[in-house]
Amino acid sequence: MTIRDNIQTIGERIRAAEQRFGRKPGSVQLLAVSKKHPSASIREAIDAGQTYFGENYVQEMVEKAAELANGSSDLEWHFIGPIQSNKTRLIASTARWVHSVDSLKIAQRLSDQKPADAPAINICLQVNISNELSKSGVQPAELAALASQIAALPGIRWRGLMAIPAPEQDFAQQRAVFAQVRALQENLVAQGFTLDTLSMGMTDDMEAAIAEGATIVRIGTAIFGSRA
Repeated sequence: MTIRDNIQTIGERIRAAEQRFGRKPGSVQLLAVSKKHPSASIREAIDAGQTYFGENYVQEMVEKAAELANGSSDLEWHFIGPIQSNKTRLIASTARWVHSVDSLKIAQRLSDQKPADAPAINICLQVNISNELSKSGVQPAELAALASQIAALPGIRWRGLMAIPAPEQDFAQQRAVFAQVRALQENLVAQGFTLDTLSMGMTDDMEAAIAEGATIVRIGTAIFGSRA
């Protein structure tokens, strides 16, 4: 199977899940997670029509963005990894989306460091929905206190929530966890925040995420194969 074939297969899975769970056709966006894969593989994905790419490591994203800049003007880089304070300037200058904001400090730095001539950076707040010590993210109980401060920052546009739940094999359990993320977002919307994005779901649980309202699924292995 080629990368083109894999993208087609994932697209078919997304469309089938949209139909199965009553989602609007085309409402779920595929984010190809290209971390640790070479630019040549990304070019194959671009040739197959993919333009949204997710990276976990800042320097790798910056280098790939520079290398591939001449090939396609509509590429969109999404940063999805843990964020160190000393890397926010590079992120702000490269990424159109940042999914892994987990503190007011990081959001403030992205706001301050966005290039003046660039559009607002789209951000998601990462929620540690499974309460895992090994993962970044805001605790659900802290969301309400953080929301107003994040929403007021210039230069960034808060779009919604991101989550990486602990792995679950059972489909119903997968749905139950994603439903918790959806409920958190619905509560924020009820408070008056304008949010339209749920970044959740990967290769092994994307159907459950789509069932519970995911608008972006982050797929790496099923497109590019195992990482080196």
